[in-house]
Amino acid sequence: MKIAILPGDGIGTEIVAEAVKVLQCLDLKFEMEHALVGGAAYDAHGHPLPDSTLSLAKAADAVLFGAVGDWKYDKLVRPLRPEQAILGLRKHLGLFANLRPAICYEQLMHASSLKPELVAGLDILIIRELTGDIYFGQPRGRRTAVDGHFPGAEEAFDTMRYSKPEIERIAHVAFQAARKRGRKVTSVDKANVLETFQFWKDVVTEVHAQYPDVELEHMYVDNAAMQLVKAPKKFDVVVTGNMFGDILSDEAAMLTGSIGMLPSASLDKANKGLYEPSHGSAPDIAGKGIANPLATILSAAMMLRYTLNQPEAADRIESAVRSVLAAGYRTGDIWSEGTTKVGTREMGDAVVAALITTKTITKS
Repeated sequence: MKIAILPGDGIGTEIVAEAVKVLQCLDLKFEMEHALVGGAAYDAHGHPLPDSTLSLAKAADAVLFGAVGDWKYDKLVRPLRPEQAILGLRKHLGLFANLRPAICYEQLMHASSLKPELVAGLDILIIRELTGDIYFGQPRGRRTAVDGHFPGAEEAFDTMRYSKPEIERIAHVAFQAARKRGRKVTSVDKANVLETFQFWKDVVTEVHAQYPDVELEHMYVDNAAMQLVKAPKKFDVVVTGNMFGDILSDEAAMLTGSIGMLPSASLDKANKGLYEPSHGSAPDIAGKGIANPLATILSAAMMLRYTLNQPEAADRIESAVRSVLAAGYRTGDIWSEGTTKVGTREMGDAVVAALITTKTITKS
C-alpha cells in the first residue's frame, strides 16, 4: 500500500505528522513517500503542483493531504497560488466525489454552536460534486461589458455548468451511500432560479428511479442552510454541487464543535482517493503546536476504509479518537472547563496510546 504524503503549508506539516504517526502504529505495511505541494512547492519549484508531486500522486494507491495556502501568496497570479494544487489534483486524478461526514461526538456536544439536544447523535454525510460547477466552468475571466446594466464598465464572469454524466455519477454515489446508512438522500439545488440546478434536479430524480428503497427529497440551498442550524438531525445523506457543497459542509462543521474534527475523502470512480481535513492551513497558528490533528487522523481512517480496504484498522482509529475524547483530552478549539488542554503532538500521542491499549486488550 503506497501512500503519497503531501503535508502542504501552515499547520499542514504538523497535523499530517500526527496522522502518519498513527498509521505507523498499526500492524500494516505502508510505503509512504513525501512530496511538496502548495506554497512550499512554489517556493522550491516555482509551481504549487510540480510534475514530480503529481506523478507521485498518480502512482500512489492513496494520497494523504494536509492543507495549502498562506496570505503571503495572495498577490501571485491565480494559476500559481497554493490553492491551485488541490484543484489540479482533483482534476488530474479524476476525484469527483467529496465525502464529508459531520459527526457530533457525545463528548463534544457542548462545543457545538447549537444546543446539545439539537446535535446529540448527529451523523450527516455531505457528498459534494468536485470537478464541475462554477469552479471549473468555462468561459471565465474579466472583460469590458458590452451589455447589461453598465455597458463599457469592467466586469468579471464565471460559468456554472453541469453535464448529465457528471450529475448521474455523483447521484449514484449518494444513493449507494444512503443504502448503508439511513436510506434518505437530500438533493440540494437552486432550481427555482438557476437552469443548471433545474437540470441537476431532473437528473437526480431520474437516477433515483434505480433506488426505490431510498427516500429522496429536494431542497433549495437557502432552506438547506437554514435547516442545518434549525433541525440538523433530519438529514442523512446530502448531495449537492461543488459551490453549494463547499459552503454547506463548512456550516455543518460548526455543528460538530469544530472544523478541526471534520475529515474528508475525495474519490475517483475506482475509489482511489485523496484524504484531507476539511479545514485550511491556518497560517496564523502555524508552528505553535496548537492545531487539532483529529480531522487529519480521521481522514487517515477514511483512507483505510474507502481506498485501502482495511475497515478494521479504520474502526480502531475511530475508536481510539473516541477514547481520547472520553478521557478529556482537548486541543484549544474544542477545549472547555473541566477538560485537559493539549497541543498537536500530545493529541497525536494520546491517539497512539489508545491504539496500543486496544491492541494489547485484543491480544490478551
